[in-house]
Amino acid sequence: MTTSADLTGQRLVVVGAGSGTGRLLARVASAAGADLVLAGPDPRKLEWTAGELTGPAEVVPVDLAEEASIAALAKRAGRFDHLVSTAAMPANGPLAELELADIQRAFAAKVIGPMLLAKHLAGQVREGGSFTYFSGVAAWRPAPARTVMATTNGALAFLVQALAVEIAPVRVNAVSPGIVDTGSWDGLGADKDAFLRSVAERNPARRVGATDDLIKAVLYVIDNPYVTGTVLHVDGGGRLA
Repeated sequence: MTTSADLTGQRLVVVGAGSGTGRLLARVASAAGADLVLAGPDPRKLEWTAGELTGPAEVVPVDLAEEASIAALAKRAGRFDHLVSTAAMPANGPLAELELADIQRAFAAKVIGPMLLAKHLAGQVREGGSFTYFSGVAAWRPAPARTVMATTNGALAFLVQALAVEIAPVRVNAVSPGIVDTGSWDGLGADKDAFLRSVAERNPARRVGATDDLIKAVLYVIDNPYVTGTVLHVDGGGRLA
């Protein structure tokens, strides 16, 4: 991905930097001149990301289900400009089969963890800084066996509004992806192409998303000082279809 973003002199905390969108964001931000704190549950994956970067990066393991872990991240992060969390721990399946522990992990990643990140790190954000979290189209398009996903993403959308008021002038926003070809659909095997094609046919944008689309959205909310308490939908209009 190419970007005109200039993050020279800025420090970013990326929670979820060990894989997927978080990992790509770390690469793009580093290439744009940022100093990075790479956070996530698996230090091996974080080190893998760090090895791909062109600029300085510090690896800090964090468990969003543990407040002490988040407090430790705050101490290691120091003063910074922006925090982005792509963390998710889906608990999908029929309601009658859901396990409480899985539901709790999903809420830790999407709701409780983001709240605690703001609690422990908001005081360390430099002027003009922000928090950006990831919601998801399931909140606006609930489906069977996706009750937890819909609820956690919906709760996060309201959380960013509350936090934008609570910790102002620190800005708080969310990016809400639709169906994006990040590799998470590879498990469909031979059915993947047909699935993505059917999504594209229904979407007003007539395409599925790419990870680059999400990175551009993150860079937008980071850069725009007049955007806060907002959910930026990057779903091709999928929530309307």
